[in-house]
Amino acid sequence: MRTTVITYRTTVDTADENQHLIEQVFAELETTGPAGFRYQSFRLDDGITFVHVVEAEDDVDPLPQLPAFQAFQRTIGDRLAADPQRSPAHRVGSYTSQRSVTTGR
Repeated sequence: MRTTVITYRTTVDTADENQHLIEQVFAELETTGPAGFRYQSFRLDDGITFVHVVEAEDDVDPLPQLPAFQAFQRTIGDRLAADPQRSPAHRVGSYTSQRSVTTGR
């Protein structure tokens, strides 16, 4: 599986729009359900830094074919405060809990 990490900063005025466009990509992924693909996106506490982690088997990345991702890409240059940094990454480990933990009394 190939993993790529993309990090970038948006302008303060466009960060919410950027998040909305990312959410649209996730909504489309939910309906299309591409196999062999994992995608995560994070907005850091500064409010303007975004991190995307893309994992694709056999170098097959379904994102470029999605209309929601095309819409995200179409105006990305207008939202950026700095050029994105794209880096290949190699998994050292991963853990996902198999049980739910609820708190509250």
